Amino acid sequence: MTDLREAGPGGLNLLSAIEARAKLDRGEITSQALVRDCLTRIAAREPDLDAWAFVDPDLALEQARARDNEISRGLLHGIPVGIKDIYDTADMPTEYGTTIYPGHRPSADSTWVAALRDAGAVILGKTRTTEFANPVPTTTRNPHDLDCAPGASSSGSVAAVADYMTPLATGSQTGGSVILPAAHCGLYGYKPSFDGLPTGGVRHAKPSIDTPGLFARTLDDVALMRAASLGQSPAALDLPAGAGLRVGVCRTEYWPEALPESVSTLASAAEILAAAGATVSDIEPPAEVSQAMAEFSNILVTEDSRAIAMEARDHLDQLNEWSQKSVREAKDVSPAQYENANAVAEVARAAMTKTMEDFDVLITPATRGEAPRDRANMEPSLFNRIWTLMYLPCLSLPAFTGPSGLPVGLQIVGRRDDDERLLAMGRWIEQRIAQATEA
Repeated sequence: MTDLREAGPGGLNLLSAIEARAKLDRGEITSQALVRDCLTRIAAREPDLDAWAFVDPDLALEQARARDNEISRGLLHGIPVGIKDIYDTADMPTEYGTTIYPGHRPSADSTWVAALRDAGAVILGKTRTTEFANPVPTTTRNPHDLDCAPGASSSGSVAAVADYMTPLATGSQTGGSVILPAAHCGLYGYKPSFDGLPTGGVRHAKPSIDTPGLFARTLDDVALMRAASLGQSPAALDLPAGAGLRVGVCRTEYWPEALPESVSTLASAAEILAAAGATVSDIEPPAEVSQAMAEFSNILVTEDSRAIAMEARDHLDQLNEWSQKSVREAKDVSPAQYENANAVAEVARAAMTKTMEDFDVLITPATRGEAPRDRANMEPSLFNRIWTLMYLPCLSLPAFTGPSGLPVGLQIVGRRDDDERLLAMGRWIEQRIAQATEA
């Protein structure tokens, strides 16, 4: 996997959020200096990557200056964060990835943005997203190979963090828009349990499936941003000695779609973890999960058409082809079918919760394989949407490399509402993989 640190100007922007936090606390650096180096990197690399929908250097530095001159607000005090452009920001435009709202200025922040500000974050700018986070690719490029797709809909956020423009950024996942981009760009992507990060104030949300998520270059940074977002202390990432993890290898019904690099990634991870003392065994999701996945589209198109009803009414011809298709298909889903789909999903969640009692963590593909060179079409989230619908927390670990030298992530899945333990298991797993691959 390419080391992107040398791809552009490198100064304080190369620091992780945890490293920057320590230096800020010791007075070794200022937020202004940190933000300035991030802006320098953006100026140099943005023409190639197109990761940002909006950046105002003066506004970013004004925030940093204010953080430098006040008592610490919280864990992210003075740390720059990129905000996916589906989340409202009161002091900068929010256009939702569409041409319908040029220069739109919301009256208030989304709930998560407000929480990040309360924790002292500098809102660096708005990262590029697909229209209403629906699956039609943006113009953002993959920093590891400009001819490759970064993954959508959180494409701007993942590219910005991967390329050292900002240490942290927000994302969201309906199908796979956190885990898949993270895997394609060599980052840690964290999709929490449903409602595991602040929600609210997201104008076009699909309420029963959309889940906030985040991108970082280290697992410690994931824990830091999660804690700051929730007003908690960062999770301890160390498992007790001799934890004896019970690991389930979950290929899912979509396994025939996995490319050779994902097949070998899963096999290698299973072998490494078994050699490290974990109990590793295969797991098939209960039949109820497959039944729920057959109903996924009924939930998706119904909730999407409701979320964009005003835009479809007034600007249908301006919507992209996927949004228009969603509106059309929703007309064929009756209220009874929609309610049945949600009921089937709830039954599946209960069955999956029962199955997870026998495992501490699942390992499963994060993507079909390396980032595709076809940037015009959407890479399917086959190995992600199942966990989104099941409300389970997921983490993409940048653990492996594919045949073209591009990142291949390993997805790990934890028990519902046991997110802190998932992060700790992620640390144990990545350490075992690093030891095995370095040997």
